[in-house]
Amino acid sequence: MKRLTLTIISIMIALAGTEAQTVMLSQGEARRMALEQSEDIKTQTNKLEQAKLDRQIAFAGYLPKLDASATGAYVGPDIDMFMGSRLAMRGVYMAGITITQPIYAGGKILAGNRMAKIGSEIADQQLRLTRMDVLADTDNAYWSLVAVRQKVTMLRSLKALVDTLYNQTAVAVSAGMATDNDLLKISSRRSEIDYNLHKAANGADLCRLSLCYATGLDPEAEVIPTDTIIDVTMPETGISDASLRPEINMLEKQVELNKQQVKSSRADMLPTIGLMGGYTYFGNIKMKGAISQEFKDGIGLAMLSVNIPIFHWGENIKKVKKAKLDLLNSELTLQKNTDLISVEIRQAIQNLNDGFTMVAVAKTAMDEANENLRVTRARYATSMATVSDMLDAQSQWQQSYSNLIEAQTQYKIYETAYLKATGRLE
Repeated sequence: MKRLTLTIISIMIALAGTEAQTVMLSQGEARRMALEQSEDIKTQTNKLEQAKLDRQIAFAGYLPKLDASATGAYVGPDIDMFMGSRLAMRGVYMAGITITQPIYAGGKILAGNRMAKIGSEIADQQLRLTRMDVLADTDNAYWSLVAVRQKVTMLRSLKALVDTLYNQTAVAVSAGMATDNDLLKISSRRSEIDYNLHKAANGADLCRLSLCYATGLDPEAEVIPTDTIIDVTMPETGISDASLRPEINMLEKQVELNKQQVKSSRADMLPTIGLMGGYTYFGNIKMKGAISQEFKDGIGLAMLSVNIPIFHWGENIKKVKKAKLDLLNSELTLQKNTDLISVEIRQAIQNLNDGFTMVAVAKTAMDEANENLRVTRARYATSMATVSDMLDAQSQWQQSYSNLIEAQTQYKIYETAYLKATGRLE
Protein backbone atom coordinates (compact mmCIF):
# COMPACT_ATOMS: atom_id res chain seq x y z
CA MET A 1 0.00 0.00 0.00
CA LYS A 2 2.87 2.38 0.82
CA ARG A 3 4.49 1.65 -2.57
CA LEU A 4 1.17 2.34 -4.36
CA THR A 5 0.76 5.62 -2.49
CA LEU A 6 4.29 6.72 -3.45
CA THR A 7 3.61 5.82 -7.08
CA ILE A 8 0.41 7.91 -7.16
CA ILE A 9 2.22 10.85 -5.55
CA SER A 10 5.04 10.58 -8.11
CA ILE A 11 2.54 10.61 -10.99
CA MET A 12 0.76 13.65 -9.52
CA ILE A 13 4.05 15.50 -9.12
CA ALA A 14 5.03 14.64 -12.69
CA LEU A 15 1.68 15.84 -14.04
CA ALA A 16 1.85 19.01 -12.00
CA GLY A 17 5.29 19.75 -13.38
CA THR A 18 4.27 19.16 -16.99
CA GLU A 19 4.06 22.36 -18.99
CA ALA A 20 1.72 22.86 -21.92
CA GLN A 21 3.36 22.21 -25.27
CA THR A 22 4.21 25.39 -27.16
CA VAL A 23 3.78 25.14 -30.93
CA MET A 24 4.96 27.81 -33.36
CA LEU A 25 2.60 27.44 -36.29
CA SER A 26 2.54 29.04 -39.72
CA GLN A 27 -0.54 29.06 -41.92
CA GLY A 28 1.04 26.53 -44.29
CA GLU A 29 1.93 24.17 -41.44
CA ALA A 30 -1.59 24.46 -40.02
CA ARG A 31 -3.03 23.53 -43.41
CA ARG A 32 -0.72 20.54 -43.78
CA MET A 33 -1.52 19.21 -40.33
CA ALA A 34 -5.25 19.69 -40.86
CA LEU A 35 -5.15 17.75 -44.15
CA GLU A 36 -3.15 14.93 -42.57
CA GLN A 37 -5.42 14.40 -39.56
CA SER A 38 -8.86 15.11 -41.05
CA GLU A 39 -11.21 12.16 -40.60
CA ASP A 40 -13.40 13.51 -43.40
CA ILE A 41 -10.50 13.41 -45.85
CA LYS A 42 -9.57 9.90 -44.77
CA THR A 43 -13.18 8.80 -45.27
CA GLN A 44 -13.37 10.36 -48.74
CA THR A 45 -10.00 8.80 -49.65
CA ASN A 46 -11.42 5.40 -48.73
CA LYS A 47 -14.50 6.10 -50.84
CA LEU A 48 -12.27 6.99 -53.78
CA GLU A 49 -10.47 3.67 -53.38
CA GLN A 50 -13.85 1.92 -53.30
CA ALA A 51 -14.81 3.68 -56.54
CA LYS A 52 -11.59 2.48 -58.17
CA LEU A 53 -12.41 -1.06 -57.07
CA ASP A 54 -15.88 -0.65 -58.57
CA ARG A 55 -14.22 0.14 -61.91
CA GLN A 56 -12.18 -3.05 -61.70
CA ILE A 57 -15.29 -5.02 -60.78
CA ALA A 58 -17.22 -3.55 -63.71
CA PHE A 59 -14.39 -4.34 -66.13
CA ALA A 60 -14.54 -7.98 -65.07
CA GLY A 61 -17.93 -8.11 -66.79
CA TYR A 62 -16.12 -8.19 -70.14
CA LEU A 63 -14.03 -11.23 -69.18
CA PRO A 64 -14.91 -14.94 -69.21
CA LYS A 65 -15.90 -16.57 -65.93
CA LEU A 66 -14.29 -19.89 -65.00
CA ASP A 67 -15.94 -22.09 -62.36
CA ALA A 68 -15.21 -25.54 -60.98
CA SER A 69 -17.53 -27.94 -59.19
CA ALA A 70 -17.32 -31.33 -57.52
CA THR A 71 -20.16 -33.56 -56.28
CA GLY A 72 -20.19 -36.79 -54.33
CA ALA A 73 -23.35 -38.81 -53.63
CA TYR A 74 -24.44 -42.03 -51.98
CA VAL A 75 -27.62 -43.47 -53.54
CA GLY A 76 -29.28 -46.57 -52.10
CA PRO A 77 -30.70 -49.10 -52.53
CA ASP A 78 -29.45 -50.21 -55.90
CA ILE A 79 -31.73 -49.55 -58.85
CA ASP A 80 -33.16 -52.60 -60.63
CA MET A 81 -32.41 -52.55 -64.33
CA PHE A 82 -32.98 -55.24 -67.00
CA MET A 83 -32.04 -58.96 -67.03
CA GLY A 84 -31.57 -59.02 -63.25
CA SER A 85 -28.95 -56.29 -63.31
CA ARG A 86 -28.74 -53.53 -60.71
CA LEU A 87 -27.32 -50.05 -60.94
CA ALA A 88 -25.21 -49.16 -57.92
CA MET A 89 -24.36 -45.51 -57.22
CA ARG A 90 -22.91 -45.79 -53.78
CA GLY A 91 -20.09 -43.25 -53.80
CA VAL A 92 -20.72 -41.79 -57.23
CA TYR A 93 -18.79 -38.60 -57.95
CA MET A 94 -18.67 -35.85 -60.56
CA ALA A 95 -16.18 -33.04 -61.09
CA GLY A 96 -16.02 -30.46 -63.81
CA ILE A 97 -15.24 -26.96 -64.98
CA THR A 98 -17.35 -24.44 -66.89
CA ILE A 99 -16.38 -21.26 -68.69
CA THR A 100 -18.91 -18.56 -69.52
CA GLN A 101 -18.32 -15.66 -71.89
CA PRO A 102 -20.88 -12.91 -72.44
CA ILE A 103 -20.98 -11.87 -76.10
CA TYR A 104 -23.71 -9.26 -76.12
CA ALA A 105 -25.70 -7.90 -73.19
CA GLY A 106 -27.63 -5.12 -74.86
CA GLY A 107 -24.96 -2.57 -73.89
CA LYS A 108 -25.43 -3.17 -70.16
CA ILE A 109 -21.81 -4.15 -69.52
CA LEU A 110 -20.51 -1.15 -71.46
CA ALA A 111 -22.87 1.19 -69.61
CA GLY A 112 -21.84 -0.37 -66.30
CA ASN A 113 -18.17 0.29 -67.02
CA ARG A 114 -18.85 3.87 -67.99
CA MET A 115 -20.92 4.36 -64.85
CA ALA A 116 -18.11 2.95 -62.70
CA LYS A 117 -15.63 5.33 -64.36
CA ILE A 118 -17.93 8.30 -63.74
CA GLY A 119 -18.42 7.18 -60.15
CA SER A 120 -14.66 7.21 -59.66
CA GLU A 121 -14.46 10.74 -61.08
CA ILE A 122 -17.26 11.90 -58.78
CA ALA A 123 -15.44 10.43 -55.78
CA ASP A 124 -12.29 12.27 -56.82
CA GLN A 125 -14.18 15.58 -57.00
CA GLN A 126 -15.78 14.87 -53.62
CA LEU A 127 -12.31 14.42 -52.15
CA ARG A 128 -11.31 17.79 -53.66
CA LEU A 129 -14.36 19.43 -52.11
CA THR A 130 -13.58 17.92 -48.71
CA ARG A 131 -9.99 19.15 -48.90
CA MET A 132 -11.19 22.65 -49.73
CA ASP A 133 -13.63 22.63 -46.81
CA VAL A 134 -10.85 21.55 -44.44
CA LEU A 135 -8.50 24.26 -45.74
CA ALA A 136 -11.17 26.95 -45.46
CA ASP A 137 -12.04 25.96 -41.89
CA THR A 138 -8.37 25.87 -40.94
CA ASP A 139 -7.66 29.29 -42.45
CA ASN A 140 -10.66 30.73 -40.64
CA ALA A 141 -9.48 29.31 -37.32
CA TYR A 142 -5.88 30.45 -37.93
CA TRP A 143 -6.69 34.07 -38.81
CA SER A 144 -9.27 34.31 -36.03
CA LEU A 145 -6.57 33.31 -33.54
CA VAL A 146 -4.15 35.83 -35.07
CA ALA A 147 -6.76 38.59 -34.73
CA VAL A 148 -7.68 37.87 -31.11
CA ARG A 149 -4.07 37.44 -29.99
CA GLN A 150 -3.17 40.79 -31.58
CA LYS A 151 -6.11 42.39 -29.76
CA VAL A 152 -4.82 40.95 -26.48
CA THR A 153 -1.38 42.42 -27.21
CA MET A 154 -2.93 45.77 -28.12
CA LEU A 155 -5.02 45.88 -24.94
CA ARG A 156 -1.98 45.06 -22.82
CA SER A 157 -0.10 47.93 -24.44
CA LEU A 158 -3.04 50.23 -23.82
CA LYS A 159 -3.25 49.07 -20.22
CA ALA A 160 0.42 49.99 -19.77
CA LEU A 161 -0.29 53.48 -21.15
CA VAL A 162 -3.26 53.97 -18.86
CA ASP A 163 -1.29 52.67 -15.87
CA THR A 164 1.42 55.21 -16.61
CA LEU A 165 -1.19 57.95 -16.90
CA TYR A 166 -2.72 56.86 -13.61
CA ASN A 167 0.62 57.00 -11.80
CA GLN A 168 1.38 60.45 -13.25
CA THR A 169 -2.04 61.75 -12.27
CA ALA A 170 -1.75 60.31 -8.77
CA VAL A 171 1.47 62.31 -8.29
CA ALA A 172 -0.24 65.38 -9.69
CA VAL A 173 -3.16 64.95 -7.27
CA SER A 174 -0.71 64.75 -4.37
CA ALA A 175 0.86 68.01 -5.56
CA GLY A 176 -2.52 69.66 -5.97
CA MET A 177 -2.15 69.92 -9.75
CA ALA A 178 -4.99 67.46 -10.56
CA THR A 179 -8.28 66.51 -9.01
CA ASP A 180 -9.55 63.25 -7.58
CA ASN A 181 -12.14 63.25 -10.35
CA ASP A 182 -9.35 62.96 -12.92
CA LEU A 183 -8.03 59.93 -11.04
CA LEU A 184 -11.49 58.38 -10.96
CA LYS A 185 -11.85 58.80 -14.74
CA ILE A 186 -8.56 57.00 -15.30
CA SER A 187 -9.46 54.27 -12.80
CA SER A 188 -12.75 53.70 -14.61
CA ARG A 189 -10.88 53.46 -17.88
CA ARG A 190 -8.49 50.91 -16.37
CA SER A 191 -11.42 48.74 -15.26
CA GLU A 192 -12.92 48.89 -18.73
CA ILE A 193 -9.63 47.80 -20.29
CA ASP A 194 -9.28 44.95 -17.78
CA TYR A 195 -12.78 43.78 -18.71
CA ASN A 196 -12.04 43.89 -22.46
CA LEU A 197 -8.69 42.21 -21.90
CA HIS A 198 -10.37 39.36 -20.04
CA LYS A 199 -12.92 38.95 -22.84
CA ALA A 200 -10.19 38.97 -25.48
CA ALA A 201 -8.12 36.42 -23.55
CA ASN A 202 -11.14 34.09 -23.33
CA GLY A 203 -11.76 34.56 -27.05
CA ALA A 204 -8.13 33.77 -27.80
CA ASP A 205 -8.40 30.54 -25.82
CA LEU A 206 -11.52 29.49 -27.73
CA CYS A 207 -9.81 30.26 -31.06
CA ARG A 208 -6.76 28.29 -29.90
CA LEU A 209 -8.94 25.29 -29.11
CA SER A 210 -10.60 25.57 -32.52
CA LEU A 211 -7.23 25.58 -34.28
CA CYS A 212 -5.99 22.68 -32.13
CA TYR A 213 -9.04 20.67 -33.16
CA ALA A 214 -8.55 21.52 -36.83
CA THR A 215 -4.86 20.57 -36.83
CA GLY A 216 -5.02 17.61 -34.45
CA LEU A 217 -2.88 19.26 -31.78
CA ASP A 218 -3.30 18.56 -28.09
CA PRO A 219 -6.08 20.78 -26.69
CA GLU A 220 -3.67 21.98 -24.02
CA ALA A 221 -1.03 23.06 -26.55
CA GLU A 222 -0.11 26.72 -26.58
CA VAL A 223 -0.36 27.63 -30.26
CA ILE A 224 1.54 30.73 -31.40
CA PRO A 225 0.79 31.82 -35.00
CA THR A 226 3.90 33.01 -36.84
CA ASP A 227 2.23 34.60 -39.88
CA THR A 228 1.22 37.77 -38.04
CA ILE A 229 2.52 40.32 -40.53
CA ILE A 230 -0.31 40.67 -43.04
CA ASP A 231 0.60 42.30 -46.33
CA VAL A 232 -2.57 43.15 -48.21
CA THR A 233 -2.17 43.72 -51.95
CA MET A 234 -4.67 44.58 -54.65
CA PRO A 235 -6.76 41.43 -55.12
CA GLU A 236 -6.75 39.64 -58.47
CA THR A 237 -10.37 38.73 -59.13
CA GLY A 238 -10.19 37.98 -62.83
CA ILE A 239 -11.57 34.46 -62.48
CA SER A 240 -15.33 34.47 -61.99
CA ASP A 241 -16.58 31.28 -63.66
CA ALA A 242 -17.58 28.13 -61.79
CA SER A 243 -15.93 25.58 -64.08
CA LEU A 244 -13.31 24.61 -61.48
CA ARG A 245 -15.79 24.09 -58.66
CA PRO A 246 -15.91 20.42 -57.60
CA GLU A 247 -19.65 20.75 -56.95
CA ILE A 248 -20.26 21.70 -60.59
CA ASN A 249 -17.99 18.93 -61.82
CA MET A 250 -19.84 16.40 -59.66
CA LEU A 251 -23.22 17.57 -60.94
CA GLU A 252 -21.98 17.35 -64.54
CA LYS A 253 -20.76 13.84 -63.86
CA GLN A 254 -24.12 13.02 -62.31
CA VAL A 255 -25.80 14.02 -65.57
CA GLU A 256 -23.43 11.71 -67.47
CA LEU A 257 -24.11 8.97 -64.94
CA ASN A 258 -27.85 9.26 -65.46
CA LYS A 259 -27.40 9.11 -69.24
CA GLN A 260 -25.62 5.80 -68.81
CA GLN A 261 -28.39 4.66 -66.46
CA VAL A 262 -30.89 5.24 -69.26
CA LYS A 263 -28.80 3.05 -71.54
CA SER A 264 -28.48 0.40 -68.84
CA SER A 265 -32.26 0.37 -68.33
CA ARG A 266 -32.84 0.16 -72.07
CA ALA A 267 -30.46 -2.83 -72.23
CA ASP A 268 -33.03 -4.86 -70.27
CA MET A 269 -35.28 -4.64 -73.34
CA LEU A 270 -32.63 -6.03 -75.73
CA PRO A 271 -31.54 -9.63 -76.34
CA THR A 272 -28.50 -11.07 -74.62
CA ILE A 273 -26.10 -13.60 -76.08
CA GLY A 274 -23.71 -15.79 -74.13
CA LEU A 275 -21.33 -18.65 -74.80
CA MET A 276 -20.69 -21.45 -72.31
CA GLY A 277 -18.33 -24.41 -72.45
CA GLY A 278 -17.53 -27.08 -69.93
CA TYR A 279 -16.18 -30.52 -69.16
CA THR A 280 -17.48 -32.94 -66.51
CA TYR A 281 -15.86 -36.16 -65.34
CA PHE A 282 -17.90 -38.79 -63.46
CA GLY A 283 -17.13 -42.19 -61.94
CA ASN A 284 -17.94 -44.99 -59.50
CA ILE A 285 -21.22 -45.87 -61.23
CA LYS A 286 -21.45 -49.69 -61.30
CA MET A 287 -23.68 -52.19 -63.01
CA LYS A 288 -24.02 -55.45 -61.06
CA GLY A 289 -25.67 -58.78 -61.91
CA ALA A 290 -25.77 -60.46 -65.31
CA ILE A 291 -23.83 -57.53 -66.65
CA SER A 292 -21.07 -56.16 -64.51
CA GLN A 293 -19.46 -52.90 -65.52
CA GLU A 294 -18.11 -49.72 -63.96
CA PHE A 295 -18.75 -46.44 -65.71
CA LYS A 296 -16.05 -43.74 -65.72
CA ASP A 297 -16.01 -41.06 -68.36
CA GLY A 298 -15.92 -37.39 -69.19
CA ILE A 299 -18.45 -35.27 -71.04
CA GLY A 300 -17.75 -32.00 -72.88
CA LEU A 301 -20.34 -29.30 -73.44
CA ALA A 302 -20.51 -26.19 -75.63
CA MET A 303 -23.60 -24.01 -75.69
CA LEU A 304 -24.64 -20.73 -77.23
CA SER A 305 -27.60 -19.10 -75.52
CA VAL A 306 -29.79 -16.26 -76.70
CA ASN A 307 -32.28 -14.63 -74.35
CA ILE A 308 -34.92 -12.34 -75.87
CA PRO A 309 -37.28 -10.46 -73.52
CA ILE A 310 -40.77 -10.48 -75.04
CA PHE A 311 -43.42 -9.44 -72.54
CA HIS A 312 -42.85 -8.16 -69.00
CA TRP A 313 -46.01 -6.15 -68.46
CA GLY A 314 -44.23 -2.92 -69.42
CA GLU A 315 -41.73 -3.21 -66.55
CA ASN A 316 -38.64 -2.44 -68.64
CA ILE A 317 -40.29 0.46 -70.48
CA LYS A 318 -41.23 2.03 -67.16
CA LYS A 319 -37.63 1.63 -65.94
CA VAL A 320 -36.41 3.56 -68.97
CA LYS A 321 -38.95 6.32 -68.40
CA LYS A 322 -37.95 6.57 -64.74
CA ALA A 323 -34.26 6.77 -65.70
CA LYS A 324 -35.05 9.57 -68.16
CA LEU A 325 -36.82 11.52 -65.43
CA ASP A 326 -33.76 11.08 -63.19
CA LEU A 327 -31.66 12.47 -66.04
CA LEU A 328 -33.95 15.48 -66.41
CA ASN A 329 -33.85 16.16 -62.68
CA SER A 330 -30.04 16.02 -62.65
CA GLU A 331 -29.89 18.52 -65.52
CA LEU A 332 -32.23 20.87 -63.65
CA THR A 333 -30.15 20.50 -60.48
CA LEU A 334 -27.01 21.33 -62.44
CA GLN A 335 -28.55 24.48 -63.88
CA LYS A 336 -29.90 25.61 -60.51
CA ASN A 337 -26.61 25.12 -58.69
CA THR A 338 -24.62 26.75 -61.50
CA ASP A 339 -26.72 29.89 -61.04
CA LEU A 340 -26.36 29.77 -57.25
CA ILE A 341 -22.60 29.29 -57.42
CA SER A 342 -22.30 32.18 -59.88
CA VAL A 343 -23.99 34.39 -57.29
CA GLU A 344 -21.66 33.02 -54.60
CA ILE A 345 -18.61 33.85 -56.71
CA ARG A 346 -19.82 37.41 -57.35
CA GLN A 347 -20.38 37.84 -53.61
CA ALA A 348 -16.91 36.49 -52.85
CA ILE A 349 -15.37 38.97 -55.32
CA GLN A 350 -17.35 41.82 -53.77
CA ASN A 351 -16.28 40.81 -50.26
CA LEU A 352 -12.63 40.64 -51.28
CA ASN A 353 -12.71 44.08 -52.91
CA ASP A 354 -14.58 45.53 -49.93
CA GLY A 355 -12.07 43.90 -47.60
CA PHE A 356 -9.18 45.53 -49.45
CA THR A 357 -10.89 48.93 -49.19
CA MET A 358 -11.56 48.43 -45.48
CA VAL A 359 -7.89 47.67 -44.83
CA ALA A 360 -6.86 50.87 -46.61
CA VAL A 361 -9.39 52.92 -44.64
CA ALA A 362 -8.35 51.27 -41.36
CA LYS A 363 -4.66 52.04 -42.04
CA THR A 364 -5.46 55.70 -42.63
CA ALA A 365 -7.50 55.84 -39.43
CA MET A 366 -4.66 54.13 -37.54
CA ASP A 367 -2.13 56.71 -38.79
CA GLU A 368 -4.46 59.51 -37.71
CA ALA A 369 -5.01 57.92 -34.30
CA ASN A 370 -1.25 57.53 -33.77
CA GLU A 371 -0.68 61.18 -34.62
CA ASN A 372 -3.56 62.32 -32.43
CA LEU A 373 -2.22 60.30 -29.50
CA ARG A 374 1.28 61.73 -30.00
CA VAL A 375 0.03 65.33 -30.12
CA THR A 376 -2.34 64.87 -27.16
CA ARG A 377 0.41 63.27 -25.10
CA ALA A 378 2.72 66.21 -25.81
CA ARG A 379 -0.02 68.73 -24.99
CA TYR A 380 -0.87 66.86 -21.78
CA ALA A 381 2.77 66.93 -20.71
CA THR A 382 2.63 70.77 -20.94
CA SER A 383 -0.78 70.93 -19.20
CA MET A 384 -2.45 72.06 -22.44
CA ALA A 385 -4.72 69.00 -22.55
CA THR A 386 -6.95 67.47 -19.92
CA VAL A 387 -7.14 63.93 -18.64
CA SER A 388 -10.36 63.51 -20.63
CA ASP A 389 -8.52 64.56 -23.81
CA MET A 390 -5.83 62.00 -23.09
CA LEU A 391 -8.33 59.24 -22.42
CA ASP A 392 -10.25 60.10 -25.59
CA ALA A 393 -7.06 59.94 -27.65
CA GLN A 394 -6.21 56.55 -26.18
CA SER A 395 -9.75 55.29 -26.82
CA GLN A 396 -9.54 56.43 -30.44
CA TRP A 397 -6.18 54.68 -30.80
CA GLN A 398 -7.62 51.47 -29.35
CA GLN A 399 -10.63 51.49 -31.67
CA SER A 400 -8.52 52.26 -34.74
CA TYR A 401 -6.02 49.53 -33.90
CA SER A 402 -8.84 47.03 -33.31
CA ASN A 403 -10.46 47.97 -36.63
CA LEU A 404 -7.15 47.50 -38.46
CA ILE A 405 -6.62 44.06 -36.94
CA GLU A 406 -10.13 42.98 -37.89
CA ALA A 407 -9.87 44.39 -41.41
CA GLN A 408 -6.55 42.65 -42.14
CA THR A 409 -7.53 39.24 -40.79
CA GLN A 410 -10.99 39.44 -42.36
CA TYR A 411 -9.32 40.17 -45.71
CA LYS A 412 -7.31 36.95 -45.40
CA ILE A 413 -10.52 35.04 -44.66
CA TYR A 414 -12.21 36.67 -47.67
CA GLU A 415 -9.18 35.70 -49.76
CA THR A 416 -9.59 32.06 -48.82
CA ALA A 417 -13.34 32.26 -49.46
CA TYR A 418 -12.73 33.66 -52.95
CA LEU A 419 -10.29 30.88 -53.82
CA LYS A 420 -12.78 28.31 -52.55
CA ALA A 421 -15.66 29.94 -54.46
CA THR A 422 -13.69 29.72 -57.71
CA GLY A 423 -12.49 26.17 -57.04
CA ARG A 424 -8.81 27.12 -56.68
CA LEU A 425 -8.24 26.49 -52.97
CA GLU A 426 -5.59 23.78 -52.98
